[in-house]
Amino acid sequence: MTGKSMENTDPLPIPPEKLLKSLDDKEISYTLYNHAPVFTVAESDKIELDMPGTHCRNLFLRDKKENMFLVVAANETQIDLKKLASLLDCGRLSFGSAVRLWKYLGIRQGSVNPFCIANDHEQKVNMILDQTMMNSNIVNYHPMDNAMTIGLAPADLIRFIEDTKHIPEILDLSPAAPETNQD
Repeated sequence: MTGKSMENTDPLPIPPEKLLKSLDDKEISYTLYNHAPVFTVAESDKIELDMPGTHCRNLFLRDKKENMFLVVAANETQIDLKKLASLLDCGRLSFGSAVRLWKYLGIRQGSVNPFCIANDHEQKVNMILDQTMMNSNIVNYHPMDNAMTIGLAPADLIRFIEDTKHIPEILDLSPAAPETNQD
């Protein structure tokens, strides 16, 4: 192994400023919040108190046949990957690697968001949106940078995704919830 860092330091294909300009150009209304970088849902919980709307998480997944999925769900939505695979009618799901994430979505781990689907020019990634999240008035995501959050209407998120030539699938993810212990 060389002394070179394995961390990807390449510039983002769509930096936050370019994404925000794209939203402005599409006349998509949003509220921007700047905050300390967050890497986990637990860290996000601390900053979300002052932000109205549904806070969301993003799972970049793949199956053995190399089908890829970007699952965007409300933080509260519990997901069992085995049950999700059944719901999506695909093979066993696992998290996509950092290399695959960069190759297909042009984003680093910790900053995954639904807007990075714009980097999937070949439509290789299936976009799955949580029905519970989409029933909210405002949904919140990182705009390519985990030190920022934007809140927007779910209909505007759909419009952005469709402008990338992707067709988002809105699913009730409750059948993918883990079993609860009822002792």
